[in-house]
Amino acid sequence: MGGVVLANACGPCIGQWARHGAEKQERNSIITSFNRNFAKRADGNPNTHSFVASPEVVTALAIAGNLTFNPMTDTLTNEDGEQVRLDEPAGLELPAKGFAVEDAGYLAPAEDGSKVEVKVASDSERLQLLEPFKAWEGTDLKGLKLLIKAKGKCTTDHISMAGPWLRYRGHLDNISNNLLIGAINFYNETSNKVKNQLDGSYGEVPAVQRQYKLHNIGTVVVGDENYGEGSSREHAAMEPRFLGVRAIIVKSFARIHETNLKKQGMLGLTFANPQDYDLVQEDDSIDIVGLDSFAPGKPLTVVLNHKDGSVDKITVNHTYNEGQIKWFKAGSALNLVKEGLI
Repeated sequence: MGGVVLANACGPCIGQWARHGAEKQERNSIITSFNRNFAKRADGNPNTHSFVASPEVVTALAIAGNLTFNPMTDTLTNEDGEQVRLDEPAGLELPAKGFAVEDAGYLAPAEDGSKVEVKVASDSERLQLLEPFKAWEGTDLKGLKLLIKAKGKCTTDHISMAGPWLRYRGHLDNISNNLLIGAINFYNETSNKVKNQLDGSYGEVPAVQRQYKLHNIGTVVVGDENYGEGSSREHAAMEPRFLGVRAIIVKSFARIHETNLKKQGMLGLTFANPQDYDLVQEDDSIDIVGLDSFAPGKPLTVVLNHKDGSVDKITVNHTYNEGQIKWFKAGSALNLVKEGLI
């Protein structure tokens, strides 16, 4: 039939379909068996309507070549001109050989850890050895600058784009140059253009954030509803952490992204009153207080110090449990795991 079974990988999830011949604008409909059917995800065309069905139904419609085909009742014409029905698909409920893996492709190191050395070329653009993120300093976070107040939909693709950036996924410093370049800045309705409070100029989000990092100034990202929806890519949490963003404050989170932020030792907070989103101003200096008694179910306070000298104090909520608070204090979940191994 010419069909190809997709690898167990990220292909459809991040939209890597080179649909040759498409002009990216024509209105059309497709049917797929993978669960990423929002605009432009499959083929880059915002006018493609993508419908989700089981692999069996997708295969039946592909054979028929018509989305109106009903495999339960309709017939097809075979090579002899006869009207035939498709048999109901059948297969093994469980693998015949069970779930035993004959070749896992994994070579375990020596139990004593000897002769283990990871070598990465210092000039590699694709790979970089990671340094542990710093542990929480034990104080409230004060003097943070607003990096961006994102308006509307801000998916993980807005936060950390895929496509050509994938070649850098093993190099956190390089891939961090795509941080939030797709997010829309509330103050100018433009993507990848934010104010640098150090000199008042406007620049690309990663470049401005790197300036703050250079001056040891932490920052805050403010977002709208369902911040971090879409692909569960971990880089969308690792990049802001790496570049010095200390907290993400939003109206609501997509669940997986919120958890990813926690794993990287970041503060993922939500406005107790969603309308407080409107109080955040472009030149704000922001304090997050109450961290000395950080506890499950206990709100924190955010102080918005405005440029004109006025101040707004707002309440923010969180969903951290005891274990996740330990991640934050250790600097990341991985740091905590490492502590348990030493």
